[in-house]
Amino acid sequence: MRILFIGVLFLLLACSTEKPQQVDGPLQPNVLFILADDLGYNDISCMGSKFYETPNIDRIAEGGVTFLNGYAACQVCSPSRASIMNGKFPSRHGITDWIGAGAGENWRKAKRYTRLLPPEYNRHLDHDEIVMPEAFADEGYKTFFAGKWHLGNEGSYPQDHGFQINEGGYERGGPYSGGFFSPFHNPQMEDHPDEVGMSLPQKLAKETCEFMTQSASDPFFAYLSFYAVHAPIQTTQSNWKKYRQKAADRGINEKGFEMERRLPYRLHQDNPVYAGLIEHMDDAVGTVLDKLEELGIADHTIVIFTSDNGGVVSGDNFSTNLSPLRGGKGYQWEGGIKVPYLVRVPWLGQAGVQRTDRVSSIDFYPTLAHLAGVPLPDNQQVDGVSVVDVLKGEPVLERPLIWHYPHYGNQGGDPSSVLIEGDMKLIYYWEDAHVELYDLSEDIGERKDLAGDRPAEVEALSTKLMEALEEHQANRPVPDPKYSQDSFDLRQQHFETTVLERVERQRREMLSPSYLPNEDWWGSQEKE
Repeated sequence: MRILFIGVLFLLLACSTEKPQQVDGPLQPNVLFILADDLGYNDISCMGSKFYETPNIDRIAEGGVTFLNGYAACQVCSPSRASIMNGKFPSRHGITDWIGAGAGENWRKAKRYTRLLPPEYNRHLDHDEIVMPEAFADEGYKTFFAGKWHLGNEGSYPQDHGFQINEGGYERGGPYSGGFFSPFHNPQMEDHPDEVGMSLPQKLAKETCEFMTQSASDPFFAYLSFYAVHAPIQTTQSNWKKYRQKAADRGINEKGFEMERRLPYRLHQDNPVYAGLIEHMDDAVGTVLDKLEELGIADHTIVIFTSDNGGVVSGDNFSTNLSPLRGGKGYQWEGGIKVPYLVRVPWLGQAGVQRTDRVSSIDFYPTLAHLAGVPLPDNQQVDGVSVVDVLKGEPVLERPLIWHYPHYGNQGGDPSSVLIEGDMKLIYYWEDAHVELYDLSEDIGERKDLAGDRPAEVEALSTKLMEALEEHQANRPVPDPKYSQDSFDLRQQHFETTVLERVERQRREMLSPSYLPNEDWWGSQEKE
């Protein structure tokens, strides 16, 4: 009976499949959805950064609503990206890790020597479901995708899921073929001679602007999905000089890293290459916002800006720090799942507003459908809810949110599941079934574990979490019969010595006045 009750609870929280009543505003408004990759909660200036500069992203916040408790559906990319498309929790749609990660016995090839074997997971969007671009296309919208996809191999590209035009989206999760400067060597995007030295964010903005120009007289759904600021991070020499000097003027800290539970993590926002890459992306955002104004369609275009997961404090390029949040990409703590979440709907009259409601990337599909009068598909579960009333200034939205990541993050996260209800956050660890409990209203840094002090609350939240996962038929890890504590300890010692020393050395080099990553600065020199 308890499982049935929880199932009914989550069904009631899910958005109705009936055609929504469109909010008063333009008929069939345009949608410009901007998604950053690996951008942290406070990696933009309007969210508190004093080092990175994002005046164009800030324009979206100034003209709309900033959700101070905006969350990605997962701490890594593919699950969150799928949840934006289908409005479901990853535990329900089954893409629970970045597509390409090892699972089962294949996980051993990663040589992490972990206690558990991560479970198998779905490796592409479900072709039998109507995802957001398909729903908009069915209502006469022109649909466009530019940038990072990472939701399946050939046969499950953007054009296979409702996007009529695809510029740059395929199975790769980073700019690995050509880097962040032209030529990009992306098989789904054409390089042009006049683009030599152009940054990848500007290339994607250019393609988006061309689409909007051609579609200005028709309703459109444009999805600009940056590869920035995913590793390998790159920038121009001039941007590096600017932010290296800014770091020096503020005073360069002697110590740059400490150990988290598994890996070293960056202590400061002082990475000049990362800051330069953020500026490239912000410039590209400015390009598309200016084009909306130039075309005279800004007043009837919804603009979304968000990120697919938290910023990278550990692993990859150890790029940023998200203090006071704990952790970052891959972690189960707030730094891994809390992200910038900006929504600009010009005709609602909510400009420069900040809200504390806990909203998630699962809410974009029902919210945008509501705003545009697009029907959600019949007989297809949607876990997200429309937040239009919140955007209009109505009372705070309250409902439980869950996360399910039964994998080991490359950035140091543990196989875990999470439930947040109100201000209370419960984390369940699959390795040993222990839990952590935090009061986010008083401990946003998640340093004071209350699990031992509040056993009744732990039991209630744990029951609700596990029954929701059961209702979703969520995948789960299993013990590795070949687990070796000695092998694990040796690997951990490597992180605590060799890796920690390496990242400290790399940080010092990057902040040195004589830093030179290579002789042509990643192909950007011709732009200078």
